[in-house]
Amino acid sequence: MGPLFLDLLGAELSAEERDMLQHPLVGGVILFSRNYQERAQLIELVRSIRAASKQYLLIAVDQEGGRVQRFRHQFSCIPAMGDIDAGARQLRMASVDLAEQLGWLMAVELRACDIDISFAPVLDINGCSDVIGTRAFSSNPEQIVSDAGGFISGMHHAGMKATGKHFPGHGNVKADTHHFEATDSRSFDEIKRYDLSVFRRLISQNKLDAVMPAHVIYSDVDDKPAGFSKRWLQQVLRKDLGFKGVIFSDDLSMQGAALAGDHVQRAEQALTAGCDYLLACNDRDASIRLLDGLPHTQVAHPDALRAKAYPMTWSELTALTQYRQIAARALEIQQISSELSEN
Repeated sequence: MGPLFLDLLGAELSAEERDMLQHPLVGGVILFSRNYQERAQLIELVRSIRAASKQYLLIAVDQEGGRVQRFRHQFSCIPAMGDIDAGARQLRMASVDLAEQLGWLMAVELRACDIDISFAPVLDINGCSDVIGTRAFSSNPEQIVSDAGGFISGMHHAGMKATGKHFPGHGNVKADTHHFEATDSRSFDEIKRYDLSVFRRLISQNKLDAVMPAHVIYSDVDDKPAGFSKRWLQQVLRKDLGFKGVIFSDDLSMQGAALAGDHVQRAEQALTAGCDYLLACNDRDASIRLLDGLPHTQVAHPDALRAKAYPMTWSELTALTQYRQIAARALEIQQISSELSEN
């Protein structure tokens, strides 16, 4: 299996995409809202992706909940992580228990469509970043560790691995790295004490299967964004925190990655820094240049993130009382959140 995750242009595979998926550098596919019309179409798309490749490809999506949920119609409405605590109080539940149920709900629906990974949860602090905001569980690291730990447990119960993002923490950077280069000028000691403590504790609890670094420069530590930095990935994450899982780059087409050069240079620097997988999204020409220009390399542990079997169809899933109860609870939280925002 190769390191590249590619995207698709539409709701079904094109002839070009079928050829691309057979390239030895391709290790997975990331899906977006443009790839989704309805659940039956998604299941057929996943089937065709698997049929087109000569090897098992990991299929991923950003299905965090809240405003970042690619599949909505015919899926449960997963609330934003930042709404879980308030929703739990309204429902007279512990937030960690509600988070676990929602993690299970999100993951079990994707697994019923044969999707391996949702890139979740967000472990950033809810600070000054508009692009993070309520995607984060809280502004309190203790709360994040507790609720994210519950959410991950739910994902694991559904057979899905968890990806914590955006290491070492994106919440205290105002700029959106999709569109701008971003720098966090805080001291390493402050980042370590605050943002990094979330990752440290969840790694020590063996919760995180994968980590995705931010395209943010932490100027007190390195002049490169974290995803291109050996110091962040090999020294801090691997050695200091003892992380033994998989490292994904964030999307190499984002503006925050542009200072690393063209797409091939970005990919090479990310691999050299310590990334195992590379996301290359929303730029078909760049994806083709990567397939043509990136030296052939293989992922060391190709099965590390493959989802555990969850042999349940959608009809079997919807017959479960547990599923119906949790889906109804998720909808109730959405309604509570809407009412609170109106007031």
